Amino acid sequence: MKSFFKTTILLSCCLLSTYVFAQQDPSSTPGGGVQLDVPLDGGLSLLVAAGVLYGIKKKEKKHK
Repeated sequence: MKSFFKTTILLSCCLLSTYVFAQQDPSSTPGGGVQLDVPLDGGLSLLVAAGVLYGIKKKEKKHK
């Protein structure tokens, strides 16, 4: 079961990492300028929430 879980996580990370390169060319923004904004709101909050939940799970498991 653990190897299946690890394999699934590894495969998911490999497949989802291809979306990082699917960004639009900065020179094709409206007005011809280069857009340097980085959206950190959605993904960062999900990572923080996952970290908090993982920490709670580990803490509860340690107390058992």
